[in-house]
Amino acid sequence: MKVAVFFLLLLPVCWAKPFHQKGLFEFMLEDEGSADLPPTDGPEIFPGAVCPFRCQCHLRVVQCSDLGLDKVPKDLPPDTTLLDLQNNKITEIKDGDFKNLKDLHALILVNNKISKISPAAFAPLKKLERLYLSKNNLKELPENMPKSLQELRAHENEITKLRKVVFNGLNNMIVVELGTNPLKSSGVENGAFQGMKKLSYIRISDTNITNIPKGLPPSLKELHLDGNKITKVDSESLTGLPNLAKLGLSYNSISAVDNGSLSNIPHLKELHLDNNELVKVPGGLAEHKYIQVVYLHNNKIASVGPSDFCPPGYNTKKASYSGVSLFSNPVQYWEIQPSTFRCVYERSAIQLGNYK
Repeated sequence: MKVAVFFLLLLPVCWAKPFHQKGLFEFMLEDEGSADLPPTDGPEIFPGAVCPFRCQCHLRVVQCSDLGLDKVPKDLPPDTTLLDLQNNKITEIKDGDFKNLKDLHALILVNNKISKISPAAFAPLKKLERLYLSKNNLKELPENMPKSLQELRAHENEITKLRKVVFNGLNNMIVVELGTNPLKSSGVENGAFQGMKKLSYIRISDTNITNIPKGLPPSLKELHLDGNKITKVDSESLTGLPNLAKLGLSYNSISAVDNGSLSNIPHLKELHLDNNELVKVPGGLAEHKYIQVVYLHNNKIASVGPSDFCPPGYNTKKASYSGVSLFSNPVQYWEIQPSTFRCVYERSAIQLGNYK
């Protein structure tokens, strides 16, 4: 009887399907219409299509990374939605490389040796949303990028110019990452990003620009310009940015923030000005209603006044600070009046430290 019971318990286990471990790219696709994907025990690629030699194809994801390829594989499955070609030796993207990939959503070309992209190379990619070109040898961004593009990452290239014609018509773009390129201020054309009505995030860090780019779109919420050679923030630098919530200007050479500059960004919540040459706390913080985080460490600030951070009185509508850093400045903490931080959320949010 005991033997019979044992086999009855074992039968459901034997009939169950084996555990299927989801891969990285399957999780990436879950938020992009995974309900329309073919079942895991059915066809993995487009009927009649063949997975390129040495690549892996599964659930409309074609992974050809780390194979030493010197060109884009031919005869890619037409139903591909994500194509991974990173960590290869591809030097050029040619017309026709992606001719049948009308459903491609993401193209990863990171860490190749690409120095040339033909003008019509991306023309067939009518649904492309993410284009990753980082760590290549590009001197300019390609023109005629798909109008459907939402995210462009091209940091660590050899790009010296950002031209307005490159971004014209890219009205669906949300994220642009262009850090660690040999850009100069003269290489960023005025209004280069102006027509991008949905652009929310820009990072141009670790370049040679000396000014905040002009003509940024009003939709912008995050602007990261850390590690550049910016020396000053004036009122014109931040005009037309009513939605900006986070501004990163760390590791520059900023010695002054003109009065009235911060009033142009009324919804700012985070301001990063650490590791600069400031001699005083930027004016206008006390009037800001939403600012909560201010990093000012590693500057040359010698004094902090009772009205530098908080408006007069205690019954104000200003948002409370959750982080204020002033360490590694020549200001002596015992010289700061206790009421200076009356609008700080809690005492631990203030970081003074010692000046060395």
